Amino acid sequence: MIKTVNIYDNPVLGVFATCTEDVAVVPIGTTKKVVDMLTELLDVKVVSTLINGSTVVGSLSRGNSNGFLLCRDASVNDLKDVDVPVEVLPDRLTATGNVILANDNAALVHPDISDRSMEIISRVLGVDVHRGTIAGLGTVGMSGVVTNRGLLVHPMVTQEELAHLEEVFDLPVDVGTTNYGSQAVGSGLLANSKGYVAGSSTTGHELGRIEDALFFD
Repeated sequence: MIKTVNIYDNPVLGVFATCTEDVAVVPIGTTKKVVDMLTELLDVKVVSTLINGSTVVGSLSRGNSNGFLLCRDASVNDLKDVDVPVEVLPDRLTATGNVILANDNAALVHPDISDRSMEIISRVLGVDVHRGTIAGLGTVGMSGVVTNRGLLVHPMVTQEELAHLEEVFDLPVDVGTTNYGSQAVGSGLLANSKGYVAGSSTTGHELGRIEDALFFD
């Protein structure tokens, strides 16, 4: 089965969409073909919306099975169709999806996220929250993809960061790329423990690394 796709004719899926174990959130105007693929490959309910009027839904939101977080100035009504609590973060770091990496067990966030937002993230997602970087980047949500089974990150991650990631998530960590060499793996991949879909420019070799890192047969 084909596991690569575009949204708005663009392979940066993680910018335009996000997913959890139960739901994928995509921008309004996403084609029925793409919605059907996400439904099947990720085994989720697909919700179409705009976040603060924007189509870059993946950059402006982050969730897990317990809740969703939105960027400052967004409205919880932007995600009224998800079946979990939704809350808006107060931080000046408004690209919420870019600065939070989370699964159902833990979260890694940008080093500059405020203590207040850390508390909200922990409460809404129901996880322990840790500050950190991947490859020296605070945009951990675009520098990695984590499921409840594995973690794929930017190939320039340091040994110290790898050790921190393994401690935070208690999962094996591997490195890779998407979309023909993009090191921002979170921008080119949607994944949960049941499946994945990558941007259309992702090569067969890259798909193999994704499957190995996230433990898909």
